[in-house]
This record gives sequence, structure tokens and C-alpha cells, in this order.
Amino acid sequence: MGIRQGLVIFGFGGHARSVADIALATGYKEFLFIDDNARAGETFLGHPVLRQLPGAFPEGWSCFAASGDNRTRARQIASILESGWPLVTLIAPTASIGAGAAIGTGSIVAHHAHVGPMAKVGSGAIINTGAIVEHECIVGDFVHVSVNATAAGRSSLGDFVFLGASATVIDGTSVGREIIVGAGSLVVRDLEAPGTYIGVPAKRLMKEGAHEQQ
Repeated sequence: MGIRQGLVIFGFGGHARSVADIALATGYKEFLFIDDNARAGETFLGHPVLRQLPGAFPEGWSCFAASGDNRTRARQIASILESGWPLVTLIAPTASIGAGAAIGTGSIVAHHAHVGPMAKVGSGAIINTGAIVEHECIVGDFVHVSVNATAAGRSSLGDFVFLGASATVIDGTSVGREIIVGAGSLVVRDLEAPGTYIGVPAKRLMKEGAHEQQ
């Protein structure tokens, strides 16, 4: 992988640090983190963390929206596009992308993740470490498929879905937009109503300690 010019990373949470790690693996050498909560003199791996750009956008550099929160990441990308800055897509060298798969602008496919053949991943999505998006899946914009989560073949995830760590969506199943599926949960039927779903099988959490009746 050849050396790339620098990358401006918007955000400095845990996901932003993972983004930097993946970017290093793809050939980037220089970084600048932009975060409203940056502390004076803060750095990460020797790279500065600032509250705002110190001047004009660096010539020849690219940028990436790195909030782990779907809504915040959508706002970051909207701001980047409005500013006319170059937004990149990051795919870790250890990830695998199947034949005919498509990855949207501003998305990331992390270490050891797999996107199967003919799968479609929207813009600003996170396919996190070890996650699987299998053949012919449809993943919407600003979705987060967490570590070791699985969307089985021909399933679909609507915009702004959050699929928790090690959660599974079985083949051919649809998860509607803005739904949260808790860590370790198993989705065995289509989920349509917005909300949080947990358990095996996943049921909608109506209030603390209560679940939707089947």
C-alpha cells in the first residue's frame, strides 16, 4: 500500500482512534483530529487533537467522519460535504469484500470484517471489527454494525440502525430504520416499529424491565 497524504478525522472518541488505526494500515501517515472537547496540547500517537482546523483545509488531504453515534456521524458528514472537503471511504486490508459488493462514501469496513457478494452498504456506515454483512444484504445510510455482529444473507438494515455487539439478524429478515438491536440479541422476524430490541429472540423493550408480547 502506497503512502497517502494526510487525513483529518472528525471526532476523538474510541471509534475515531480505531479509524486512525485502520487508516494507518491503509497507508496514511499524517493525521489531525478535530473534536469540540479537545484538551490543550492533546495528541494521539503523536498526532494533534484540536477543537477546530487551524486554517484552511490542508491541501491534498482527505477527511473522515468518525463519531460512533449514527446521528452525530450524519451531521459530521453533512458538514464535510457542505464545506466541499474530500470525504473518503476506509476499508481495512484484513477486511474482505465480495464480488459485486458496494460500499458507500464515508463508510468504514474494519479489521477482519466481511461484506459478502452483491451486498450494498450505504453512506456513513460502520461495519466494525469482525462484523459480517453477508451476500445480497442491504445496509442503509449511517448504520452501525458493531463488533462481531452478523447480518445474514439477504437481510436488510434501514437507515440509522444500530446492531449491537455479537447481535445476529437471520437471513431474509428486515430491521426498520432507527432501530437499536441490543448486544447478543437474535432477530428472527421483521422489526418495523422504532425502538430498542433485546433478547433471544429479540423483543421490543417497552419500558424498563418489560418486553413486547408476541
